[in-house]
Amino acid sequence: MTMSAGWYLRRLSRMGPREVGGRAGDAVRRRRWRSAPPDCPSVTGARFTAVLPAGTIAAVPPDAAKRLIAEADRLMAGHAEFFGVDRDDLVDPDWWYDPKTGRRAPWGYAFDVPYRNEDVVGDIKQIWEPSRHQYLTVLAAAYAITGNERYAERVAEHLRLWWAANAPLHGVHWISGIELGIRLLSWVWIRRLLDGWPGAAGLFEDNPVALNQIWHHQRWLAAFPSRGSSANNHIIAEAAGQFAGACAFGWFPASERWRADALRSLQRHLQSNTFGSGLNRELATEYHGLVLELGLAAVAEADAAGVPVPASIRLVLLRMTDALAAVVDNRLRPPRQGDADDGHGLVVDGAGTDRWASLLATGDAVFGRLEWWPTVTGTDVRTPLLAALIRPYAKDGAVTRPASRPAHFADAGLTILRGPEEIWCRCDGGPHGFLSIAAHAHADALSVEVRHDGVDVLADPGTFCYHGQPEWRQYFRSTLGHNTLELDGGDQSVSGGPFLWTRHARSRVLATETSGEGVARWCAEHDGYQGSVHRRRVELTAASQELKVVDEVSGPRRAVRLAFHLGPEIAADLVGDRAMLTWTRDGEDRSAVLALPGQLSWRAHRGESDPPLGWYSAGFGRKEPTTTLVGTGFADGAQGFTTVLRFRG
Repeated sequence: MTMSAGWYLRRLSRMGPREVGGRAGDAVRRRRWRSAPPDCPSVTGARFTAVLPAGTIAAVPPDAAKRLIAEADRLMAGHAEFFGVDRDDLVDPDWWYDPKTGRRAPWGYAFDVPYRNEDVVGDIKQIWEPSRHQYLTVLAAAYAITGNERYAERVAEHLRLWWAANAPLHGVHWISGIELGIRLLSWVWIRRLLDGWPGAAGLFEDNPVALNQIWHHQRWLAAFPSRGSSANNHIIAEAAGQFAGACAFGWFPASERWRADALRSLQRHLQSNTFGSGLNRELATEYHGLVLELGLAAVAEADAAGVPVPASIRLVLLRMTDALAAVVDNRLRPPRQGDADDGHGLVVDGAGTDRWASLLATGDAVFGRLEWWPTVTGTDVRTPLLAALIRPYAKDGAVTRPASRPAHFADAGLTILRGPEEIWCRCDGGPHGFLSIAAHAHADALSVEVRHDGVDVLADPGTFCYHGQPEWRQYFRSTLGHNTLELDGGDQSVSGGPFLWTRHARSRVLATETSGEGVARWCAEHDGYQGSVHRRRVELTAASQELKVVDEVSGPRRAVRLAFHLGPEIAADLVGDRAMLTWTRDGEDRSAVLALPGQLSWRAHRGESDPPLGWYSAGFGRKEPTTTLVGTGFADGAQGFTTVLRFRG
């Protein structure tokens, strides 16, 4: 995807004067660095002291260690999967190659590489992901647990190959700050996990090539922070990586300044990226997880180095953890809201480890669980490693944690309705994303997401892709691509590009009732369709296991499409305006009846591509056909559209 002149004008219109000035300064610096790049100062006597406390590795649960070692052995054999693409070339990887398109990114000055143009570069996410070096943190963790030097030797080989192939400021791996920040954090943990290996110092602090790379990563991050309308999860990754590097690799004249600046940035942006309730302001659940992981990793480095951390940082991470515990379903799955790209802050676990259970386990170890928290039964490697470094949270009488499980997050406009038989329903009445561009928002105002015992019944279809496939990017973030109502064939909010919204629908929650045992209620409206207001009421009745959704549209007569996306495990038999839904959970047959508004004409769509409709993306780069029920007709303000989902016992 090549960005047009119109896109640049739209993007510029979403910036303030300070951001424009900062970006102009960045452009000048990039031009200057092309001909006069900064030089790494000489370093002598560097030593790595941010090691794990004695006994940490012994605390790793055996089953978590077993999963990790199995994953490490797959990597040693050259096998990995990134965003739905299986790779078998990781014994000797090509750092610039995209196996999805078969293209190889061009060499040259980093800021000249057109990384958004898939025809020239390939799928940039496929190229970037292995170079976050999180597969190397897995191998390093396998060494720490087993003492088998073949894991350490592979890590050392790949780092040396990467450093040789990716000179500072050249190629695709020096373009994006989030990539540099996460990679620097990975290097810190690789060095820590390899500490018992005789070659560790020779790989890092006694290696001029490594010192040059580490310095240039930190100098880059200090020079080009994400600014203004782009200061979302990216700035958190940049600050966390910069801070981790300056703490653990504090060997340079500028290390103290970098550490202080990164800590201030982290404090500021963790607060600005997080609602007071603890939910992430991007309203994209996976970025809540990413930011929480990055924040915990940064605090671990601070405590390991003895660097004081402002109390507000720990408080934000505490509230984020409590919020996560509040919104997950009975299987510990959080909402599938907004963009998701499978991004992680720190990876030291094998396949099959539950990310959200891991975060809650870490939260328990660091902050202490509350009585209403869900039970976490899984194990992981990361929790004992982080808990060994992070000092226990000191209870502050001035800090109040929720006495019972929150269901309505007023600042985020997110409400969870819960019923018997593990019925879980997310209702969306919140802002359209974060900052002026709302980069990771979807046009999903008033959408609902319904699960039964963890199974997606009315599903949020997910994200699938970012770059290179504009028709799919458009679909997965569209109004039609969510369980809500579309008017006149358009989205509620106006898109100006794949990470840019130029007009944002404004939603407001009118009423919630979540504390009663009989009927839970929610009502909200939005003004995204000029001249009309869409209002939705949702009621979950415990006794009948019934969910009722009523949609009303005020204003002139307009064409309507009402969509309900079924999860991939759901089979649907649609007859007229009634659909029988069936699925299996843990070997048991389950069913529900979906009674749809009779005023609309209903059709089932599945796996259609022109235009896209009837798809579910379980993870970035992956999609599978699923059933979407779409009702078409007109809204004239005279009556509402009532949908009833009744689960059968």
